[in-house]
Amino acid sequence: MIELIHDYWRNFLFTDGYRITGLAITLWLLVVSIGIGFCLSVPLAVARVSRNKVLSSAVWFYTYVFRGTPLYVQLLLCYTGLYSLDVVRSHELLNAFFREGMNCTLLAFTLNTCAYTTEIFAGAIKATPYGEIEAARAYGMSKFTLYRRVILPSALRRALPLYSNEVILMLHATTVAFTATVPDILKIARDANSATYLSFQSFGIAALLYLGISFALVALFRRAEQRWLAYLRPQGK
Repeated sequence: MIELIHDYWRNFLFTDGYRITGLAITLWLLVVSIGIGFCLSVPLAVARVSRNKVLSSAVWFYTYVFRGTPLYVQLLLCYTGLYSLDVVRSHELLNAFFREGMNCTLLAFTLNTCAYTTEIFAGAIKATPYGEIEAARAYGMSKFTLYRRVILPSALRRALPLYSNEVILMLHATTVAFTATVPDILKIARDANSATYLSFQSFGIAALLYLGISFALVALFRRAEQRWLAYLRPQGK
């Protein structure tokens, strides 16, 4: 165990001497996919609850497809499926993009988490108390201002508990990145196991790293909930 840590601790944490690996890659995948997914999901959630049936149905179809199929299959489609198409290989930019495993992985992760986050935020928007909307309309707010100043801030705060679960699940989902030869924590654990045959120790270190990240995320979201959801707690007399 000590020899394994001595030989592979750098690989597990940040680099194998040639490229970034392990913990650094896992955090990069998580932060980028969650960040882009969050930014895309907010307008998509507004479109999802829109009275425009065409717009709402289009967003529903997107979330239905990506929530109804495994992330592993989505990654395979992005990494090997799309690149097998002549139209992709013949286009210079598309060929360069889909030839890189990291790009394909980030695309699959972003589209997947965006679909789940869109439905979470759409549900929170629908659950906005009608009294808040009526009060805003009484002040003469336009629809854009109503969403910007009342509905979205309220919905995003109330969606925090569910969104925190999605972030944790997305962290666990990054374990499929090795399929696209991305050197995340699990990929390093598999390489260490292949080289040393210390299966329990290799995957045990990976499990501890994932556990540590999960604890940090839970603590971060708990602090956020205490700050932004304080007004929902029962007030003592």
